[in-house]
Amino acid sequence: MRVGINGMGRMGRLALRAALGGMHRAKGDPRADGRLDVVHVNEIKGGAAATAHLLEFDSIHGRWHTSFEVDDEKGIAVGGKYLGFTSAATPGEVAWGDLGCDIVLECTGKFLKPEQLDAYFQRGVKRVIVAAPVKDGRALNVVVGVNDNLYEPDRHRLLTAASCTTNCLAPVVKVIHEAIGIDHGQITTIHDPTNTNVVVDSPHKDLRRARSAMLSLSPTTTGSATAIALIYPELKGRLNGHAVRAPVLNASLTDCVFELKRPTTEAEVNGLFEAAARGPLAGVL
Repeated sequence: MRVGINGMGRMGRLALRAALGGMHRAKGDPRADGRLDVVHVNEIKGGAAATAHLLEFDSIHGRWHTSFEVDDEKGIAVGGKYLGFTSAATPGEVAWGDLGCDIVLECTGKFLKPEQLDAYFQRGVKRVIVAAPVKDGRALNVVVGVNDNLYEPDRHRLLTAASCTTNCLAPVVKVIHEAIGIDHGQITTIHDPTNTNVVVDSPHKDLRRARSAMLSLSPTTTGSATAIALIYPELKGRLNGHAVRAPVLNASLTDCVFELKRPTTEAEVNGLFEAAARGPLAGVL
């Protein structure tokens, strides 16, 4: 399966690293055994040399101990394998299909509307997977282990992997809602800073994000509760939530408070999670 990646920020770089076996995946994991053949990447900032440098030296996950070479004609070689490289501003400027890409991972965080993503299909791509939620019924928002059974290859060409918080929250909601039932819920996620925060105090339309991410707890919105309603429509308007950006590098947590449809016990709830973790949600929960 030949893959292109648009956007070599946090998501794009880790997707590439995982696909090429740089995340210490378990034996037999498709992300580590060559079934994903990344053939091209696009990044508008910094050029190929900067991208190669950030791939090799990662402040969170450490150094990727493989070889890196940059060639103006061929692109970036990772472990001896060359990946084509472009610096286009929009998806339609890259001839993805001609470059051999069957699937593109859209990791820029900028192109989240189907009309923007249509450019990929016009360029010969068969499927697009967006590394962020897409608020449109034409895209299937997938949380692995929760609703990936809905994917139909002949029907779904535009997919998303939802959001990080949604992937944390949805398996918990699945276990509780399907076994006991949720009437209402409040979600608080403690979240690392992202590129929408600032390192030092700087003007920002959201005054809370104008303060240094290294020194502040910044309350902000989260779309995870809304995204859950795409999976469980009966919970629309019944879940609410917010996020707090905290000055940590690589750890987030989600606190869930649920009003349930019937009484339960600590033992029952723990038993439900343990059974799910050993069974249908093994490797997810």
